[in-house]
Formats: sequence, C-alpha cells, structure tokens
Amino acid sequence: MAPRPYWKGYLKLSLVTCPVAMTPATSESEKVRFHTLNKETGNRVVSQYVDSVTGKRVKEENEAKGYARGENDYVILTDDDLDAVALDTVKTIDIDTFVPAESIEWVYLEKPHYLMPDDPVGQEAFAVIRDAMAADKVVGVSKLVVGRRERAVVLEPRGEGIVLWTLRFGNEVRPEESYFEDIDEKSDPELAPLVQQLIKQKTKTWSPTMVSDPIQESLLAIIEEKRKALRPKRATKGKKDETPPASNVVNIMDALRKSVEANLKSKKEQRR
Repeated sequence: MAPRPYWKGYLKLSLVTCPVAMTPATSESEKVRFHTLNKETGNRVVSQYVDSVTGKRVKEENEAKGYARGENDYVILTDDDLDAVALDTVKTIDIDTFVPAESIEWVYLEKPHYLMPDDPVGQEAFAVIRDAMAADKVVGVSKLVVGRRERAVVLEPRGEGIVLWTLRFGNEVRPEESYFEDIDEKSDPELAPLVQQLIKQKTKTWSPTMVSDPIQESLLAIIEEKRKALRPKRATKGKKDETPPASNVVNIMDALRKSVEANLKSKKEQRR
C-alpha cells in the first residue's frame, strides 16, 4: 500500500494541466530512534521552550517566529504574515524550462519525491508530459514551495511516473576546484590497465542489498537481546593473536597484480 501523499496540487505545462500528488521517495522510519529517559524513574523526559531571560516556560500560543536584526533585537512574524507571502508555486508545479537530463550535476540533487496523477481524468495529460520528456531525454525545471521556502525542482520521467528532485541552491554547493586543484592530473599509464582489470572483476549488477547499516543492525540485535532479558555472553579470556602491522610502503603495481590474481583465484574456486 502506497503511503499517503503529503502534497497535492497541479502539474502545468503551457495550457496542459493535471492534478497530481507527491510523496517522498525515501523513508527514515526504519531507523533506530531513541527517547531521552530519566534513568532513575524510567519515565520520558519532556522538552519545553523556556524564555531565555525570565526562565519561565513559554505557552504554545505565545510562540512566534523572529528574524534577528541585531543583538537581542528581533522582528516578529505571525502566521498571517507568513501566509501573506504565499506564491502560486504553493499549489502548482509550472514547467517553464527543459534541460538535457545529463546536464544537471548530481551534487545539486537534494531529495527525491514520487509524483503521480491524482485524478483519473488527468492521467492522459500526465502521461503525455512524461513520455515527451523521456523521448527527448530532457528533464523539466520548475519551482515549488516546500516548508515555506520556494525551491527549484527538476522533474525526471521514471517508468510510469515522474521523480521530482528538490535542488540545492547554487550558494549551497561548494566548487570542486577548491578541493581538487592540488591532485595530480594524470596517473601512471602502466597502472591503468591493471586497475581496469580489477574493476571488471569486481563489477556486479546494482542491488539495494549492497548498502546496509551495520551499526543499525547491531543496535537492533542489542535491543532484541535486552528485550528478551538475555545476559550477553562473556568473551573467552585469552591473548589475542598479535599480527605485526604491515608496512605502509607498498608497490602499487605489485598490489594491483596480487589483487587481480586473488580475484581470479577466488572465482575459479567458486566454479568448482
């Protein structure tokens, strides 16, 4: 069952408009999350907003947004003030520009969302926009208000739907030249074929199982043990085998050759 959309509005291209719904393409609900407790009582600790001068708790109805214009000097904005600056992009994704799909650098892509038709009547218009972009290998560029901020977004056709990516602002992306300028431009031409051979041996078809969080898995295991009230097994006492540290000075050519040979040997053993 698909999760409930958190945004609904309209997708527009010139005179073509269709109702759409959007939901985040990723989820963090599976992450292990902790509550802060009082260790003595086992009760949850509740956080509250406190006036920094009087030290008294601030009631929810008295909370407001403030823009700092100086030290201890703020301009207070009410919900009505914030609603007054609402833009058309709050409810409409108006595609006004298209760019080649490969022209947007990955570092600008921020968060993916699934965009889908929200009404059977609008499915044809949605499909036409999606298929036309896919045929021309372009993505649509538009704007959308997310969290009271107007963000630039790109719309990428994906299968039967569209993936909408929010984009980072230009001043949020650091120029790579500042970090890569001191790196050697060219590598040893004799080493490249060995690296390519090693890459070929290690190349596999992508699978989501390739990315996992061992810390998360370990935490879940610990939680399960504690839940069952099992005592952790004590480690067997004894001296660990001490292996002298290897020298940091290695011959890259030898290391690459050994890596290639080891991979070939491993594959031969697996075929037996």
